[in-house]
Amino acid sequence: MSATSHQQGPWSLGELLPEPSEEVLAAVLADLEERVAALEGVRADLSPEMGAGRWLEILKQYEALVERLMVPSAYASLWFSSDTQLPEALAFRNRVQQAMVGFQNRLLFLDLWWKGLADEEAERLMSATEDEPDLRHHLEDLRRVKPFTLDESSEQIINSKDANGISTILTLYSMLANRLEFVLEIDGESRTMTRDELMSQVYSPDADLREAAYKELYRVFEGEAQILGQIYVSRVRDWHGENVDLRGFASPIAVRNVENDLPDDAVETLLEVCRRNAPLFQRYFKLKASWLGMEKLRRYDIYAPIEPSESKIEYGDAVEMVLATFAGFDGDLAAHAKRVFADGHIDSEVRKGKRGGAFCATVLPRLTPWVLVNYTGKVRDVATLAHELGHAVHSMLAEDHSVLTQHPVLPLAETASVFSEMLLTDRLLGEVESDAARRELLASAVDDAYATVMRQAFFVLFEQQAHEAILEGRSAEELNVIYGALLAEQFGDSVEVSKAFHGEWVAIPHIFHTPFYCYAYSFGQLLVLALYRRFQEEGEAFKPSYLRMLAHGGSERPEVILEEAGIDIHQEAFWQGGFDVVEGMVRELEALG
Repeated sequence: MSATSHQQGPWSLGELLPEPSEEVLAAVLADLEERVAALEGVRADLSPEMGAGRWLEILKQYEALVERLMVPSAYASLWFSSDTQLPEALAFRNRVQQAMVGFQNRLLFLDLWWKGLADEEAERLMSATEDEPDLRHHLEDLRRVKPFTLDESSEQIINSKDANGISTILTLYSMLANRLEFVLEIDGESRTMTRDELMSQVYSPDADLREAAYKELYRVFEGEAQILGQIYVSRVRDWHGENVDLRGFASPIAVRNVENDLPDDAVETLLEVCRRNAPLFQRYFKLKASWLGMEKLRRYDIYAPIEPSESKIEYGDAVEMVLATFAGFDGDLAAHAKRVFADGHIDSEVRKGKRGGAFCATVLPRLTPWVLVNYTGKVRDVATLAHELGHAVHSMLAEDHSVLTQHPVLPLAETASVFSEMLLTDRLLGEVESDAARRELLASAVDDAYATVMRQAFFVLFEQQAHEAILEGRSAEELNVIYGALLAEQFGDSVEVSKAFHGEWVAIPHIFHTPFYCYAYSFGQLLVLALYRRFQEEGEAFKPSYLRMLAHGGSERPEVILEEAGIDIHQEAFWQGGFDVVEGMVRELEALG
């Protein structure tokens, strides 16, 4: 496949629905109504004494229905992501969400009945899944969250409340944040930009341009800070009210830990080891300041390139580079990645209204995942492309599993994506000949490790304090003080941090949409650093166990998957091992001078 065959453009959603017309949607919803009603009809059959064979039939019927429910939901989400300002996409999304809430409420009885069984009753019916390991794991997973489940009417009320309450508020956050425009002067010309276009400038070799980009970002967000801050306060109060007060989770972060199937102590150990290693990156930032001829880095400068380069990588060349990197590791990985392009499942162009950032959306095991990136031609965009295609490959390796178990938990979901980035970096390091070029690549790798490990961990540390502060009645403005204190701890005396950065938290979508999500990045990066060191030591012998880990998807508990790889997430030494790899990079950079 030649580079010229890869052109930037939107994705195709035709495999989900032929079009988002009223006729098509009405037919889909009518079919779902019929199938939901049919499953509701099994309620009378549910009994602890029912036959295991009948229970398996019901499970299969439920699994097939979930596959069908995923289709309009995915279409609505992907269409809206491609243009958050399109009224038709928003209306379609709202209508689908409303319908899905209704269906989910009507189907709650099945999960709740299963969770309500006594252990011995559940174990007897579990025998039906002896030859269905995916269904068995799904049932075990439901039992795991039994202590946090409410009665059917309460769960239905929460679903309805969320659809018309916090979910709507978060939709407004997305609409507000994605409609923002930024103006930056480049080469004497005033340009209007999206957030992704603006933030690509923070990697510019021009210090004034980096500063101007950050100042423009926070100038625009400051204009909306009061509204965004109130949205966050509402989000936190809703999160605590439902999950801690009603469901009985031990803490706000415990909600995410249970969802991720990770013990609280393992997550706390991860965060503590991250916090303890802040001086490692402070040491690196001081070194970077010397390369840039600065007495001290400013926060504007932490992603500055150490070698001035305005070169752009054409999209087609970037695609070929990533595919070749995958092929160098394993031919099947490259073949899977090519499917994303062959099926038209990638949206790569930058345009107003499109959701910022990047993501990979896995819909069904039988469908190639959809990938969204905002490709601007920077080297970092190539790494992002490798990252998101890594997610897609992870899903495709697990496509033999059920729709109920294909998805890995969040912390393991970052394994293939980050590993793919490291493969790309390693490939580039193998091609360079000069010390200067090697220094540039290593510095970029450490920059990424900072952004993926330390920065994300400190987001979560902020969330822990912010949730507590909001429940104590502190204002959104007071959260700036908390965020500023954590910036001071994170950077020490290595970086000069402008006060404008104290309000940065309002511009971080994850803390709004998915509280405490970000430690998954730290988890994933440190895990991959340890795995990559093993790959460098073992070579070909490493690959089967790594690919087997990915092929599990979400069909096994994360601790079991990691134990197979000889990893104990409760031990500080494991997490420290990832930082030791980064420390080795910093030592090499110090030697290169």
